[in-house]
Amino acid sequence: MKPLSLLRRVLARLYRELAVRAGFDPLTGTPIRRRADLKRYGNRGAEWTIPTALLSSDSVVYCVGCGEDISFDLALIAEFGCEVHGFDPTPRAIQHVERVAKDQPRYVFHAVGLWSERKLMRFFAPVDPRHVSHSLLNVQKTESFFEAQVERLAEIQRELGHTRVGLLKLDIEGAEYEVLRTLEEDSIFPQILCVEFDEFFHPLDAAFKTRIRDRVQRILSRGYELVHTSGNANYTFARTLNE
Repeated sequence: MKPLSLLRRVLARLYRELAVRAGFDPLTGTPIRRRADLKRYGNRGAEWTIPTALLSSDSVVYCVGCGEDISFDLALIAEFGCEVHGFDPTPRAIQHVERVAKDQPRYVFHAVGLWSERKLMRFFAPVDPRHVSHSLLNVQKTESFFEAQVERLAEIQRELGHTRVGLLKLDIEGAEYEVLRTLEEDSIFPQILCVEFDEFFHPLDAAFKTRIRDRVQRILSRGYELVHTSGNANYTFARTLNE
């Protein structure tokens, strides 16, 4: 890496850290509402920080995008005794979940992806074959893919008989925009919403920051507050309204 490029990366990281310490998201300018009940769960690289007061043993959790690390999912079961549903059609993710969670009765796995409708779609591979996460939007511009079923979240929720979701985690390699749009259309408002905007790491074009800002503003307009971010477009939102 060239010295100038390395310096820019270091300065960008420093700015993100300082912004978060000052109480705002460096990408969108959104204020971060500090809560006393925030706690981090999961291994490094797969961790999420959430408000613990909003979950209980009665909560239903949907974790969409499992990869090869479901430590966050299992930590929620251990901490709250809640029911966790994992969603990921990637073959390596399926193998991982079968190995790691086979003896966990409160973990339910579904080998499907999320989109705006039920159909068969292509999931494109990452550039690095060591990585597991595939993308419906082909954010890394590769040619290798597998095909799998995708479904709309409202239909999944209806089929499972869940009237309310306590926490929804979306780590779905660019498909989050489409899924978040359907949540708004279907009036699905989890109390805790954890979202990774993958374009922060793999921009589709120069307008990626605008797309992230616009979607964050739409989330906030539905009664959510930003309660945690590390400044890298991984967000935890909390909503206490009951509509």
